[in-house]
Parts: sequence; C-alpha cells; structure tokens
Amino acid sequence: MRTIVGLEALSPSERGSVVTVGTFDGVHLGHRGLIARTIEEAERVDADSVALTWDRHPAETLRPDKVPPRLTTPARKLELLEETGVDVVAILPFDKELSLMPAEDFVRDVLVGGLKVRGVLVGHDWRFGHKAAGTVPLLTELGRELGFEVQGVDLQTVAGEPVTSSRVRRAVRGGDMDLARVLLGRPYDLDGVVVRGAARGKGLGYPTANLEVEPALARPPIGIYAGAARVGDRKVPAAISVGVGPTFGGEAGKSPVTIEAYLLDFDRDIYGQTIRLEFWKRLRDEQKFDSTEALVEQMDKDVAETRELTSGLGTW
Repeated sequence: MRTIVGLEALSPSERGSVVTVGTFDGVHLGHRGLIARTIEEAERVDADSVALTWDRHPAETLRPDKVPPRLTTPARKLELLEETGVDVVAILPFDKELSLMPAEDFVRDVLVGGLKVRGVLVGHDWRFGHKAAGTVPLLTELGRELGFEVQGVDLQTVAGEPVTSSRVRRAVRGGDMDLARVLLGRPYDLDGVVVRGAARGKGLGYPTANLEVEPALARPPIGIYAGAARVGDRKVPAAISVGVGPTFGGEAGKSPVTIEAYLLDFDRDIYGQTIRLEFWKRLRDEQKFDSTEALVEQMDKDVAETRELTSGLGTW
C-alpha cells in the first residue's frame, strides 16, 4: 500500500484511480464493504484503488466543541486501511483551508487533478465541500462533465440499522462489546503505553499492566472485561479493569479512571512498551468490597471466566 499525505503530494497515476472518500473512523464493516467495492471496481477498469481520508475528525475544525471520541488513532486507522488491500491511502489535512473549499473545486482539484479519478464510490447520502453543499447528485453531474462515474452506495446494515461510526461509539460507551465487535468485524481495541501504577494488583497476586491511552479515544465504561492483549507478536488472554478502585478509596466521578489488565500466563516486564488491549465482553460492574480477600475471590472468578471465554479463540 502506498500512503500520500497532503494536497501538494497528490500525484495522479497513469492508470487513474477509483476513489472512495470518508473519515473511516474505526474502519468498521460498512467502511470495509465500501472499500472492497472500490477495489473491485478499480480492478475492473485497471486503475488504482484509493481510500481518501483526513488527518483528523472534521469536527475538530468545523465544530471543535462537539468532537466525538475517536475509535482509532491515526496510526491504527492507517494499519486497518492497509489490511483492506487498498492500493493507496491519501490523507488530507482537514484544516480551515480544506473546510472552505467549494464542492466543485474539491472535485476538480483533488479528485480529478490530484488523483485522475475514473470512478467514485461513496455513501448515497455523502456530503462534501464548503458548508456540505456537495451531494451525490452534484458529484454525478460533475462526473458526467469531467469523465468519471459515480456510485452512491447504501449503508451496510446489522440488525436492521446502518453500520456507522456513531453506532459503534454508542456500543463502546454503553459497554456492549458484543455489538461493537459485530459492527467492527473485530473486537474493539485500545493501544497504550504500559506505565507504573499503584502496584496493588501485584500484592493481590494479580500484577496488572496499567495502560496510558490517548484521551481522545472512546473508552468502555467503568467495569470489568474479558479480552486479550497483544504484546509484540504475541497475543494472550487478559482480564481488564476500567475503573477507580473503590475498594481502595476511589470514587466514581472524582477519582481518575484507569485501564489495567492482568495478562494470563504472562510474566515479562513490559513497562514502557506499547500494547494493544482488545475488549471482548463486559463481565460486570466495578464493585467496592469489604475486604481484599473478598476482592481477590471475585478476581479469581473474573480470571476464570476470561480464561473460559478466550479458550480456543485464536492462537495464543
């Protein structure tokens, strides 16, 4: 896969391109389906397949007071886009200049001039250009004038509702990791650096990796989760806590929320390393226990349930 960053770096291939455009936050099933169709069309006309996306969520420029939590970091999004098999990912800065670009200029300067577009596949209700004045009918009209075809694609649905990034965010924020997994086509995951915590887990017989995660990312709500951790090229089951530690005096809404994971059958020192936590299933609410003995008893159950849920699922 080739990556192009910035308007000035756009350079049309001799073969031309078939392009799909979007924020692609999360690279969920709907995105993957759209990109797969783009790849198929590009192969049909012997052109490059291109996913055109932004370096940030458009709301960061257009509505900075209403920016939704991101489902992926820019690096993780790029990794997921590469997995789709698309030939090129073009990343444009969604800055004020781009936000003010008229729809017609976007088509002529970016799609035609920058990517030598031969076909465009987008959601049927996609809007673009200054004040979202561009529509699929306008794009189709410009395509007839400038020599490219347009396909407005219906959104993929799951359980009767469209698969959208907003729907994935609601599932993650609600702790519905089963639905998030279906919509994404994979477990929801967070990358972060392992930092030193209070080391209470070690004293309880369950040493945990405390994860420092980008604040802008969507997080599951406070609770206990079964999942997995990817450390380098190894993947191990993980019992994950998102919480404030009420047994040790933490208070919801007042104390910092931490993300920590007990990695089953794993004893390497990973402080300072970046690992990936996958959230497979929400097991229970975080609870305040009357004693550390009662807490450890419940942790034993959480780990046993995690081991059962992850048994036989993937290569560990």
